[in-house]
Amino acid sequence: MTRAARLLLILLVVFATATAAARTRNVTDPDAPRSLPADGPVSVQWSDPSEFTDLKFSGNRWRAAQGDWVYQLAEHLRDTAAERLPEGERMDVTITDIGRAGRYEPWHGMRLQDVRILRDHYPPSMKLEFRHYGADGSVLAEGSRELRDTGYLMGGSNIGGQNNLYYEKRMIDEWVRDELRRTSVASH
Repeated sequence: MTRAARLLLILLVVFATATAAARTRNVTDPDAPRSLPADGPVSVQWSDPSEFTDLKFSGNRWRAAQGDWVYQLAEHLRDTAAERLPEGERMDVTITDIGRAGRYEPWHGMRLQDVRILRDHYPPSMKLEFRHYGADGSVLAEGSRELRDTGYLMGGSNIGGQNNLYYEKRMIDEWVRDELRRTSVASH
């Protein structure tokens, strides 16, 4: 093999590797995680994102599936709940559906087909099942919850747009605060 052929082969391998690594992550990839690693008092898992409202009714299924937003929301839920749980208590959560704030409106043309439009009638939503355990292992609370923030545009805003999951995370924060307060009041 000539030196030029070896150099060409090396360049092809490097290019193929870089292309595979640069491929956009997709929440519906078969190898994408479906749970967070076990870490701390809160475990979070989720069902198949391809069945989530956000992908089914987004207006741009391909664009809606991009990224690792399911993982980011699960991490936020875990971290927020872990901060508020009393010592020794734990919580298991399964996310069964997510609808992010806004929708793609492809009828606005090519310039806006990849832009998520925020309107009152596109609120963030999430369905989940949970079980909250006391320090002694007894079940303090369990059930299914449907979270929805219909006034998401009325509250604080995401000025500067630094967090593209701002409204969903705020909705999770409110649920964790309310759910753990309810459990705390019921157990005392």
